[in-house]
Amino acid sequence: MRETLLFDNLHNHIHVTENNSLMSHANLSGLAAFHTIATHCSFRKAALEMGVSASALSHNMRTLEEQLGVRLLHRTTRSVSLTEAGRALLEQLQPALVNIQVALDGINDFRISPRGTLRLTVPPDAGRFLLAPKLSGFFTRYPDINVELISDDSLQDIVSGRFDAGIRCVETLPQDMIAIPLGGQQQFVVVASPTYYAAHGTPVSPQDLGTHECICWRFPNGEMYRWEFEYDEQPFAVGVQGRLTANDPNLMREAARQGLGLAYLLRQHVEEDLQRGTLVQVLEKYCPAGSGFFLYHPSRKQMSASLRAFIDYWKAC
Repeated sequence: MRETLLFDNLHNHIHVTENNSLMSHANLSGLAAFHTIATHCSFRKAALEMGVSASALSHNMRTLEEQLGVRLLHRTTRSVSLTEAGRALLEQLQPALVNIQVALDGINDFRISPRGTLRLTVPPDAGRFLLAPKLSGFFTRYPDINVELISDDSLQDIVSGRFDAGIRCVETLPQDMIAIPLGGQQQFVVVASPTYYAAHGTPVSPQDLGTHECICWRFPNGEMYRWEFEYDEQPFAVGVQGRLTANDPNLMREAARQGLGLAYLLRQHVEEDLQRGTLVQVLEKYCPAGSGFFLYHPSRKQMSASLRAFIDYWKAC
């Protein structure tokens, strides 16, 4: 009965007539393979995700196209792209597969322990400081859940990227998502080496940063990050400049150690340096603890039992 409902749901979403039913020509696995290839625009990446060989996936696609009597993909040795028919099918197929996945996720609620694979997109800092220290405990509690962490500072579209959820700071959360705080507050600090202060002096307010060499951060979309501060509970941001721009906190910390400028980094990155004195914090009263990391997921998709278990575990830690 469950399978019948799933196939009926797919049929209704694709809008085909009884005499020309897509499901009479193509099985669900072939359509799922097409969806994965179309999402990645790559047979190799789709094959890795599905755990099959690229040649097997290519054969599967040829069979599907022969069954449907239409070409869905343009293939070259270097690229894969959708035909007009392929784009039309993908547009209609997407909501149907989402609903089917929601139905399958719902089965988890009837199991003693949730199971399945969670794909999460996370910034490197969240992976290192929030998730990594407690993953072993999570796996011990939920032995049937697999977790795939994609570490990336860019703001991924978790729907098109086929992620179950993402983790980001509150300032970069997509507006149309459900957001849940994880891991408590985080604090950013302004640091530099003693040799830098000896050569250039010490800033006493964020406005002084305009006369200092700063190690800048550029977002993947090209925007320069404005350092965020607070005074009398009023937040404000300051644009900084310097000869070095990077997006790797480890590189920025090392550059600050070498006296190349002031760096604005998560406190966990520089805690040992602060204790040893290789880096010294300034502007402390302007750097209160921030709101920390949030897990976000699509509001229109029912939360799976595995994702619910993941959230509950980290909220309780």
